Amino acid sequence: MTDRKPGFFKRLFGATDTPAPPETRPEPADNPPHPVPPTPEPPHDAVPAPEAVPFPGPPETTPDYVEDLEELAAPPAAPPPPAPQEAPRQGWFARLASGLKRSSDQLTGSIGAVFTKRKLDAAMLDELEDVLIQADLGVDTALAITETLRKDRYERDVSGEEVRAVLAGEVEKALAPVARPLLIDAAQKPFIILMIGVNGSGKTTTIGKLAQKFSDEGKSVMLAAGDTFRAAAIEQLQVWGQRTGAPVIARPAGADASGLAFDAVTQARAEGRDVLIIDTAGRLQNRDELMSELEKIIRVIKKVDPSAPHATLLTLDATTGQNALRQVEIFGQRAGVTGLVMTKLDGTARGGILVAIAKKFGLPVHFIGVGEGVGDLEPFTAADFARAIAGEG
Repeated sequence: MTDRKPGFFKRLFGATDTPAPPETRPEPADNPPHPVPPTPEPPHDAVPAPEAVPFPGPPETTPDYVEDLEELAAPPAAPPPPAPQEAPRQGWFARLASGLKRSSDQLTGSIGAVFTKRKLDAAMLDELEDVLIQADLGVDTALAITETLRKDRYERDVSGEEVRAVLAGEVEKALAPVARPLLIDAAQKPFIILMIGVNGSGKTTTIGKLAQKFSDEGKSVMLAAGDTFRAAAIEQLQVWGQRTGAPVIARPAGADASGLAFDAVTQARAEGRDVLIIDTAGRLQNRDELMSELEKIIRVIKKVDPSAPHATLLTLDATTGQNALRQVEIFGQRAGVTGLVMTKLDGTARGGILVAIAKKFGLPVHFIGVGEGVGDLEPFTAADFARAIAGEG
């Protein structure tokens, strides 16, 4: 007769012929001891049960009390680190020098490669002239710098530092006549500013920054969202209006820009606003039909105020380099540009293009921008710009 295993009840309580000590399973290190009774074997004729999940199991099956104990045993959370102290804002020259660093590094690096403490000769002057022209300073400025060196230091030892000093002096001479502030004539109420330029030159952002400056000066400002081709431009200007407390005259995207300009001028006059700034859609200077639309906007403005616009500001993206010269020429012919705003000088290694523009056209440069912040658009100063682009602290 085949021996049968002890029944389940006896095996459960260890009542067998050869009693064995109860089995225990190792517990997690951070839990109290928890003896587990031996798992009984089912009778040979029983239906096998599904395989049991070993204790304590995956996280989703861990009993609540285990989780509670683990939570109690966990070390207290470290306090959050203190908020970083905001660095003091740099002065304007420091921000200008930082913004022009790419331009000055490339220019001064090239100059340093030409002048290595040896006597100045014709070959070195030719190399320097090439460097200055490649930096977009323009032929006139390049010739002026090399001629100054030729007169004062020819056949003498000359260092890169001395050349940079001459560079800064000649750049300041070229820019001083055009460094003129934008003056708001209080007799013109409103003083109407028309912002023009190619796509992506920063017109709308510049308008917002100017609105902030004029508001800080206590002037009553109104904005007109004349870039009706882009819904994003309308929304962007409305955000600036909220920030500066300036009402924004806007129409749905696709509306007639000249009609909007007419309404804006009429309303600004009726409300006695000090300044009205009108945005326009970006347009390439070689698209005749788009330039004709700009001329139409100006004609419509003059129907309300024959003396307007009182300032037509062309925003120039410094990263476009030599193309900026062509923009000044065409926009000047078609729209009567009265002043320039140079933006994105911090995004290019050829900030010298401003010098070439000043020498060729002589238009006032009212503002330059070296960043996205409101304080990164400042009135243009020839001496500061010359020092920054020459790498002089």
